[in-house]
Amino acid sequence: MDLFGSPAARLSAASPPLAERMRPTGLDEFVGQEHLLGPGKLLSGMVVSGKLSSLILWGPPGSGKTTLARILAQAAGAVCVHFSAVTSGVKELKKIISEAEQLQRLGKATVLFVDEIHHFNKAQQDNFLPYVERGTLILIGASTENPSFEVISPLLSRCQVLVLKALSPADIGKVIDRALADTERGLGSTGLALSHEARDFLIQQSQGDCRVALNALETAAILAQAEGAKTMALAHLEQALQRKPLQYDKAGEEHY
Repeated sequence: MDLFGSPAARLSAASPPLAERMRPTGLDEFVGQEHLLGPGKLLSGMVVSGKLSSLILWGPPGSGKTTLARILAQAAGAVCVHFSAVTSGVKELKKIISEAEQLQRLGKATVLFVDEIHHFNKAQQDNFLPYVERGTLILIGASTENPSFEVISPLLSRCQVLVLKALSPADIGKVIDRALADTERGLGSTGLALSHEARDFLIQQSQGDCRVALNALETAAILAQAEGAKTMALAHLEQALQRKPLQYDKAGEEHY
């Protein structure tokens, strides 16, 4: 069977990835990071008050850094601008600052979300300083590296550094189950089920990264539908994750 010609594959290719479709739009959908988002914690307080300060979010891939930045900006009624340290440069930054200054005169804040901020060199990071100091920009930087070593001290001193943790197995399970049940954004309308063995394997192999879990789940769904199967089995997840069966020891110590 031609996998790429199957209806499921065409549908998947024509729509955003499952991980993007299932991205939480509010704290009620967000999973994990209870140490920052629980009652009385810092970020939950920012969301409730709508008052946001500059932050550095330090955590592993798939822990929710980008999603949190969007939720915080929305709660503050701010415009959120995504700026990649890998693909964007000074020219783009100047344009963003010009627009932020105009918005500031209208009483509206701008959140500059800088993905992979550790990829900026020290001279490039200096460009943010005056605008963070003046309040033209609320900076939210995301990093998978220790900001103490990768972010310049003057900028670091003007931001609160928050450590995000990899999602727990229980958290990943919630993300998977929600995607399976959601008929609008997830896989609920497909009627596909996920075997217990496949679910356990997916949780284990995702290693706390919800993006990995959802991307693999969507690939497994495409594979299952291409075969006419109604249940995503372990074999589908092994293929989706490109993991050998020997890496999954259901009865062993590595099994969740």
